[in-house]
Amino acid sequence: MHPTTAAFVATARDLGIEVVPRTFPEGTRTAEDAAAAIGVDVGQIVKSLAFRAVHEDGSTAVVMALVSGSNRLDEKALAAVAGADHTERADADEVRAATGYAIGGVPPFGHATALDVFVDRDLLAYDEVWAAAGTPNDVFPLTPDDLVRVAGGTVADLAR
Repeated sequence: MHPTTAAFVATARDLGIEVVPRTFPEGTRTAEDAAAAIGVDVGQIVKSLAFRAVHEDGSTAVVMALVSGSNRLDEKALAAVAGADHTERADADEVRAATGYAIGGVPPFGHATALDVFVDRDLLAYDEVWAAAGTPNDVFPLTPDDLVRVAGGTVADLAR
């Protein structure tokens, strides 16, 4: 098991959830790649998207949007639920600093810093969803209820 994935599994255990990752050497970097590798609907893939929420006073905070793989994020909806003026995609350095992971392998919880997390309501339609486990090649299954609970997420309409 990749050391980053092993660290995530340990963090998840500390948060009260048992993560059993699956490794796909061909990669699961995109929702479509992940769905094809796992053999599930693309909507069951959790995209962990880090955004900079920009407030009217100019202050910013990185927030996490957990979006169904079949959806495109509505940034205006994310800004609204985050209480921000608007949002901007966080750059690779911001993502790593906020989450502890590189883009393409960011898990939905267990981040390096406390983040506000918003969960796409469409993920709740599935019995099981799949998310990154710390690398672009490692994913794990969980229920949407566990996703919301462990991530401390706020369910919202995030699809456009």
